[in-house]
Amino acid sequence: MSDKIRGQIGELAVVEYLVSNGYTLLERNYNCRYGEIDIIVCNNEYIVFVEVKARGPRTIASPCEFVTKSKQRKIVTTSCFYLSNKKNNLQPRYDVFEVTLNDELPPKVLNIRHIENAFLTRGR
Repeated sequence: MSDKIRGQIGELAVVEYLVSNGYTLLERNYNCRYGEIDIIVCNNEYIVFVEVKARGPRTIASPCEFVTKSKQRKIVTTSCFYLSNKKNNLQPRYDVFEVTLNDELPPKVLNIRHIENAFLTRGR
């Protein structure tokens, strides 16, 4: 299975998870000249910029380990651009979701791990 398909399945599972837990979906695959953010949601307290990492069950590293410092800086810069164009009074937060899929076709979600406040905006 390609990484693109695995990522799309993972993102869909995360959107379903977030909506079922009271978040409102604002954007999927938000793109600007600075980068891309997989999912943007909000609740009464936060606007959450979500990075989804979907992997198979036999990956050699934890999916969140693939959210490098460089990727974090791109997400923060992209979120700042988003917030400059779409004002709100919510506190921004950066979450990472690890989605583990099996290797069968069609793939099934085995596990979803939600890491709130996965990284901070300092030092961008």
